[in-house]
Amino acid sequence: MTLTDLPTSLDLGALRALVRGPKQTATPVGLGGKEPAISYLRVSTKDQATRNGLEEGLSIPAQREAADRKADQLGAVIVAEFIEPGESAKTARRKALQEMLDYIANNPVRYCIINKVDRLARNRLDDAIIHATLREAGVTLVSVTENIDETPSGMLMHGIMASIAEFYSLNLAQEVTKGLVQKASLGGTPNKAPIGYLNVRTIDAKGHEIRDIALDPERAELIRFAFTAYASGNWSLSTLARELETRGLNTRPTPSFPAKPVTTKLLHTILTNPYYQGIVTYREVTYPGTHEPLVTPETFDRVQTILRQNNVVGDKPQKYDHYLKGSIYCGCGKRLMYERPRNHQGIAYDYFTCTGRRLKRKTCQRSAILVHRVEDHITHAYQQQGVTSDEATRIKSVLGRVFDALAAASADERATLSAQKAKLEAEQVKLLQAHYADAIPIDLLKTEQDRIRASLHAINSRLDSLGTLYTNAKIGLDAILDILTDLGDLYAKAEPAERRMLNRALFTKITIDDAEHVTTEPVQTIATILATDTSPNNVRTLPHDEAGQGSNVTGYVDAMGHYGNRRPRVERLVSAWNQGSGGVAAPVGKPDDPFIGASAEPRRRTRTPLTEAEVDAMRTARGQGVSVNALARRFGVHRATVWAKTR
Repeated sequence: MTLTDLPTSLDLGALRALVRGPKQTATPVGLGGKEPAISYLRVSTKDQATRNGLEEGLSIPAQREAADRKADQLGAVIVAEFIEPGESAKTARRKALQEMLDYIANNPVRYCIINKVDRLARNRLDDAIIHATLREAGVTLVSVTENIDETPSGMLMHGIMASIAEFYSLNLAQEVTKGLVQKASLGGTPNKAPIGYLNVRTIDAKGHEIRDIALDPERAELIRFAFTAYASGNWSLSTLARELETRGLNTRPTPSFPAKPVTTKLLHTILTNPYYQGIVTYREVTYPGTHEPLVTPETFDRVQTILRQNNVVGDKPQKYDHYLKGSIYCGCGKRLMYERPRNHQGIAYDYFTCTGRRLKRKTCQRSAILVHRVEDHITHAYQQQGVTSDEATRIKSVLGRVFDALAAASADERATLSAQKAKLEAEQVKLLQAHYADAIPIDLLKTEQDRIRASLHAINSRLDSLGTLYTNAKIGLDAILDILTDLGDLYAKAEPAERRMLNRALFTKITIDDAEHVTTEPVQTIATILATDTSPNNVRTLPHDEAGQGSNVTGYVDAMGHYGNRRPRVERLVSAWNQGSGGVAAPVGKPDDPFIGASAEPRRRTRTPLTEAEVDAMRTARGQGVSVNALARRFGVHRATVWAKTR
């Protein structure tokens, strides 16, 4: 270590004082000829400081008695005592320690009595600085249990004991971490259980203590209700927190903090904690837990989806709320914000204003527009949207044939997915074995776990849904077409909350230009329906998504499953989507990921099997870095075929 590497808080003057030696101090009067001494007492944890219900626990009084005996042996009297109840010695930033150093700087002291060197510091650098400060003030450090003094052998012993204290601290931390990682990998809970669960201790038949997790009988059902209620889409965090307070949900009391109602921030933490779906997280690595889950993975995923959607910038009610907030945009591309200014008579006027102009982020010169004009323009735009009854019948016929063809092809896909699932599960086991053997770092373990977990989730969801996906997709399609055939009338009669849901479900953006013309950008599912080719010769209409992961049939199933509503017709739409979205999740991953890519619908091959020359060409191109998707499109085969031929 060089001087430039030293901590900025290091007192080099104190280190030099270690070489100069102690300065002499006069013995104060009134001590009966005895030398003044101070004692420093410390325990590492709050539990030690209050053990057996005693005010100072058991260790502090024992250290005090030993210090008093040592002072008698030295012919000294303790004039000040500094107690550190429940503070680690890994750092010198301790209140009582700093008070002690301030005391010796202003008062004559001959001895500083400690029980052991590790009571003062568990860091060699801190120990050297503290010792130098004591010597500079003319104070001799005395250990009750160790033979340290200012002689060469005493200094050597001091250095050895300080090194042992530091080694003990570092080694203990490493061993504790290793044990907690092992416990988490076996599905145990390595820390305090979250609200809704209890840490319990039981004794088995052989007298061994077993630490386990049990459901909290007072809070578990309320936590389950919180997830179920928020997954319905009808609650905000603040209203749900108030409801939970009304139902009696409080935090667990501790010796330092009493029980209190769950805040909005704590509720958000609860709803985003994967522990409630049976997953243990330790050091950013996740493991399947052995505790009883309070919610299903489907409910947890739906909650995360709603949390993300409710976190849209511009869609949160601040002072005033309106059902168009977050959905409408100015022609310059910025959102229109809702304002309610008042004139000198106190009359309020509702306007939409361009945020680009209002916040001076754009050169937009658009003036404010009255809210009722925006509402009228959008209501009129809805009258121009949708399809006729004849168009709906033809679209239903075309897409129905596509769904039937895809359903017939699902047998081959199920076999491919089952094989890939077995391969991923084997990889998961090998990954954990390599981690236990310290063969891979923790960050790589986390990355690989995330990849395998996402792939398995997509494959399992796909396998679960293969039997009913296309049937439910037809139900969802029928519900959408029912809405689209009478969209203008439905929107005109809807309540504000229902209009908000329709806007968010049907369109990614509604733009109002300077001339107050309305243009809409439908979501992908609606755009696909409206763009369907209903000509008699069309044999495949369902498009493939941009990532090359197969058709977006799942969009027909769960695109709007989270929009609850009060109007009967919208309720039917939501019901159909909820029915079809049971466990269906859109594949997640890179376009060339063989596990994710294969979870989409296979593209049926209409040509003869690949020739040897084609296989050789495919392998050569793959070796040159050509992607699996590109090769699948070039040769007109499924991605799984490319993987099988080129691996």
